[in-house]
Amino acid sequence: MYKFSVVTDPDTAAGFRLAGVDVIEVRSMDEAKKIIPELLLRDDTGIVALNEDYMQVLDDKILAKIEKTYRPIIIPIPVRKRGGGGMSYIERLLQRAIGYNIVVRR
Repeated sequence: MYKFSVVTDPDTAAGFRLAGVDVIEVRSMDEAKKIIPELLLRDDTGIVALNEDYMQVLDDKILAKIEKTYRPIIIPIPVRKRGGGGMSYIERLLQRAIGYNIVVRR
């Protein structure tokens, strides 16, 4: 059976651990750039979820490999920005899901 792993920051890691997921904590973008290519080579990993910020720092060669490979499946996790309002986070999730920018008003 394949593993489901999450690559995330220390602030978010505890929540995933409580859910029983294999968590790989990274403290910097450079650390993420080293770990993610290694995960692509592992035979026991089926799905890797990672903070969307970490996807943005990967080089084009690794991104092309992610697009071509069928396993592991790489899933970016939307990250709630600190200092940003909750509504802007929800708006960004909606835009990503349906492809349109919807402004949520109270």
